[in-house]
Amino acid sequence: MNWWQRLQKNPLARFGAILLLIFYVAVIAADFVAPYDPYASQANGSLLPPTQIYWVSKSSGQFIGPHIYPTTQGNTDLETGDRQLIVDFKKPSPLRLFVSGPEYRLFELIVPLPPNWDEVTIFPGIPLNWHLFGAANDAKLNILGTDEQGRDQFSRLLHGGRISMFIGIVGVVITFPLGLLIGGISGYFGGWTDSIIMRLAEVLMTFPSIYLLVTLGAVLPAGLSSSQRFLLIVLITSVISWAGLARVIRGQVLSIKEREFVQAARAMGGNPLYIIIRHVLPQTATYVIISATLAVPSFIGSEAILSLIGLGIQQPDPSWGNMLSLASNASILVLQPWLIWPPAVLIILTVLAFNLLGDGLRDALDPRSLRR
Repeated sequence: MNWWQRLQKNPLARFGAILLLIFYVAVIAADFVAPYDPYASQANGSLLPPTQIYWVSKSSGQFIGPHIYPTTQGNTDLETGDRQLIVDFKKPSPLRLFVSGPEYRLFELIVPLPPNWDEVTIFPGIPLNWHLFGAANDAKLNILGTDEQGRDQFSRLLHGGRISMFIGIVGVVITFPLGLLIGGISGYFGGWTDSIIMRLAEVLMTFPSIYLLVTLGAVLPAGLSSSQRFLLIVLITSVISWAGLARVIRGQVLSIKEREFVQAARAMGGNPLYIIIRHVLPQTATYVIISATLAVPSFIGSEAILSLIGLGIQQPDPSWGNMLSLASNASILVLQPWLIWPPAVLIILTVLAFNLLGDGLRDALDPRSLRR
């Protein structure tokens, strides 16, 4: 039985992989899946609770299928904080799949590029105005309610997931090649090269990562766009994270470099850097794959923490971290819990899914398990 079959037979790993697949498809196609523009405010629609879906008409009492009614904000009780909702039961709006809505560009890709880190359009996207679901008439379907600006919480959750889900992938792409190369050089050459690199790694590892993130996040220049701030957060997190990986890779390379195939390549006059990249580092692939899967949650957590304390992605751009920052307001926790639990649950589920998948990969790729 190969590693892929072992991974498929692990129910927890399979659950984690399916959950991540659903999340990534949803956030990549967020413009299509989300019913509304995440930046658009609804008139008289601030802090609305999740929209109630009806099946029987309130006016005639007949079954007309899933529908909603136009809902707006009414007066607020200053003593209790309860908000009155004004529902127009005379205007039922049926729910439909594939409805027309705000225009967008599907799969549009904009990234900041050097030297000035200005945002550049890599792919202009496909112009569309179809959405996966929505209400046929004027009523708004707010599955998870609206925020204080009257913006649809579900739409913002999907668009914010692009940052929170991909910050880990981009961070691993930057951190792991750096840690692999530095650790490989350190272990292969040894001597003073090994001493200098490992002492530098140990110094970096002594810094408390959370405090260093907060300090570096606080000095980010003002006026940065979300994509620029996203890239800087990834770079900051990557600079902190490579040291631990480099130490582990260095230990593995110390034993791998004494094997016959490495000695043969060295005797044939192979370039040291070529030997490291071509012959030595591929032997660490099993550990690297497992470690990369388990490292993604740490990047997601770092972004959430920075955004939670106001040093990450800034409003009005959504991310799960800055959406969760409302949890610092006790009144919102009590009166508008729908603003807090969706991003919190998604962060927990994403981290859990990556850990389950990483554990499954570890079991599937374990050489002792394969021999058994």
